[in-house]
Amino acid sequence: MLLTRRQLLAEFLGTALLVIAVVGSGIAAARLSPGDVGLELLENAAATGAALVAIILALGPVSGAHLNPAITGADRLRGAISTRTAIGYVVAQVAGGIAGTVVANLMFTLPAVQLSQRVRSGGGVWLAEAVATFGLILVVFGLARSGRSALAPFAVGAYISGAYFFTSSTSFANPAVTIARMFSNTFAGIAPASVAAFLGFQLVGAAVAVAALGVLYPKVASGATEVVLPHPTEEAAW
Repeated sequence: MLLTRRQLLAEFLGTALLVIAVVGSGIAAARLSPGDVGLELLENAAATGAALVAIILALGPVSGAHLNPAITGADRLRGAISTRTAIGYVVAQVAGGIAGTVVANLMFTLPAVQLSQRVRSGGGVWLAEAVATFGLILVVFGLARSGRSALAPFAVGAYISGAYFFTSSTSFANPAVTIARMFSNTFAGIAPASVAAFLGFQLVGAAVAVAALGVLYPKVASGATEVVLPHPTEEAAW
């Protein structure tokens, strides 16, 4: 796939909107339901899942709506995109995620950037991130290989909403979102010291998922233009 400015902008805006949904709904939940962590998490999960469906539907036709370096990396490993495209996507995703955190903070009259003090650590939490990322990759590429990419927005939104509760880490499952969330000292934040381990286990989960997909769907590369949604691959003017 040849990289275009439209695709980079779609990945930047999509990841920014995703992080705005994650961080913004986390702040709102903490204010609406103070002291009730279960309800706060439910509000955060519902808002994130719903927003993710809408974002993928809106931007998927432009870039495929990866919005996640783990998905982009998996797409590169299976040979569906070039290294240049993968790097461009990841840079746009990380930049968009950080921009989204800043916007979310400002919307709720907080400082634009605050380093989070919310420590998320421990073997169970790290395993949860590997499991969450593994499952997400399996859902995305399994749908692509089986020719059901039209269901991807809903499946991904549902999976992420569910994974908020069935993983002890609340399912970050996204390196760009993980990096971005350390700049908000709120319900959805993560302390900088906790980020490296999260990223490492997300990569482990993604790598195991790619290996599993190779066994489950030996011809997975045939769905190259359908992750996360079908999108044009021709190069546009720069």
